[in-house]
Amino acid sequence: MSGVTVLGVGMHPWGKFGKSFLDYGRVAARAALADAGVEWSDIQLVAGANTWRGGYPGLVSAAAFAQDLGFHGTRLSSSFAACASGAQAIESARAHILAGLCDVALVVGADVTPKGFFGPFGGGDESDPDWLRFRLLGATNPTYFGLYAQRRISCYGADQRDFAQVKAKNSRAGSLNPNARFTKVVTVEEVLASPYVSEPLHLLDVCATSDGAAAVVLASEEFARRAAGGERPRVRIAGLSTTSPTFPNDIIEMPNFATDSTAAVAPPEEGFKTALASAAYTESGMGPGDLDLAEVYDLSTALELDWYEHLGLCAPGEAEKLLRDGVTELGGRLPVNASGGLASFGEAVPAQAIAQVVELTTQLRGEAGARQVAGARVGMSINQGLFGHGSAVIVTT
Repeated sequence: MSGVTVLGVGMHPWGKFGKSFLDYGRVAARAALADAGVEWSDIQLVAGANTWRGGYPGLVSAAAFAQDLGFHGTRLSSSFAACASGAQAIESARAHILAGLCDVALVVGADVTPKGFFGPFGGGDESDPDWLRFRLLGATNPTYFGLYAQRRISCYGADQRDFAQVKAKNSRAGSLNPNARFTKVVTVEEVLASPYVSEPLHLLDVCATSDGAAAVVLASEEFARRAAGGERPRVRIAGLSTTSPTFPNDIIEMPNFATDSTAAVAPPEEGFKTALASAAYTESGMGPGDLDLAEVYDLSTALELDWYEHLGLCAPGEAEKLLRDGVTELGGRLPVNASGGLASFGEAVPAQAIAQVVELTTQLRGEAGARQVAGARVGMSINQGLFGHGSAVIVTT
């Protein structure tokens, strides 16, 4: 699948500013429109990534953003997939373009978040496993992150210094990103000296919550040829995966606290997160060896190491060696989270997957400044949302 160009990108810096999600989204949207060289009146579809924290407007984000920018009869698509919402919105916009229903679309995600770790989405629905795991088990998100970290220690011999090194690496990249919330470089020793949140993870191993927004303008190749000026490389979406897990899913995924049984049915050849990457590789006709950089979902430092393996950058159990050898550093053979990752941004849930594509596009254009990955031509992003949502996006020049 091809034929869709990332024509423009924009962000609102991430942090805590006390504004509406619409305020953040408006800034990101206008920046993306300006970057694309198109007018708001040119947009034929608005694809919004939803946030329930925005009240009712957040649950119909496409309409809310379109109204905020000025209704002019665009098609609308609103997507909620927790942390994968932004990629679902990109997928919706891409599908409209490939189907010939529109030539140019604006994708926007923005969020306002509470201080501290996230609580349950619902208001007491006993059929909601997300609500139940908080109320019955007291299992906040870092509880899961700690369990995944313990699994790496038990299965592969990882240690807390490995996890801390991920944070230190990402902080160095984030210090070079003007849109990041946290721009202070931290050391491994500072991570290890921070309080435990969910052993073996320390406070600085776990990403914060943030306000923020990201937006992209997508266009058909024909529209992009007419609109694009200058010599800037044209970035296109080569592969996009939003696949579900396959039964039986024998690794615990948030918000569940049990796995499917494999007593009668053998587990699939690929687990959920690996299958997300594989589907994007298949669609693009590429593989791990083609990547120049990756943006992965580092809700915690240990999870970043897991993603190295799910992307096929190394075999299971070899992620720590990849990290220790400097492969995933800025300047390494395959930088991971050159943006600084969620370690530097924090979580603004519906904007996250869009922000990953913003970073990849910026890198492939050669416009990332001090954090530029030399010669970047193929980039991949991947993340995971609750209830079997996930996404992987491959972009190329």
